[in-house]
Amino acid sequence: MCRIHELVVGTPLFCAEADQTVFEVARMMVENNIGAVPVLKGNMLVGIFSERDLMRRVVVEGLDPHTATVAEVMTPDPHVVDPEQETEECLRIMRDHGFRHLPICQDGTVKGMVSLRDILLRDLVDKDDEVRMMRAYITAGPG
Repeated sequence: MCRIHELVVGTPLFCAEADQTVFEVARMMVENNIGAVPVLKGNMLVGIFSERDLMRRVVVEGLDPHTATVAEVMTPDPHVVDPEQETEECLRIMRDHGFRHLPICQDGTVKGMVSLRDILLRDLVDKDDEVRMMRAYITAGPG
């Protein structure tokens, strides 16, 4: 596997501000087909807002998404990973804690967001390449 920053190079980073309404952020997430966003207050990471937060803390609780702010319903102080962290370690963190998204931070600044899907798709591509090489080796046969 590779370092986690390699999975998000060139991927736009969508963030929410803590004082934005849930509706504004949910609309942005839908428009950009993303499942979670880091929540910032200024430039500082203060939480993460995910589809799961939307369902559990807004829909089920009957909050009005037009008036509730993301700060009220986000998951505060999220676990973060360093850009140089190996994808295997990130996968272990996700599995152990039940996360599907992890903010990538360096020196207190959010550099990206990685999803379980990102890691699994990369692993699938790597495995596919290995299978092709093995088939080529087997097909070539001895000398």
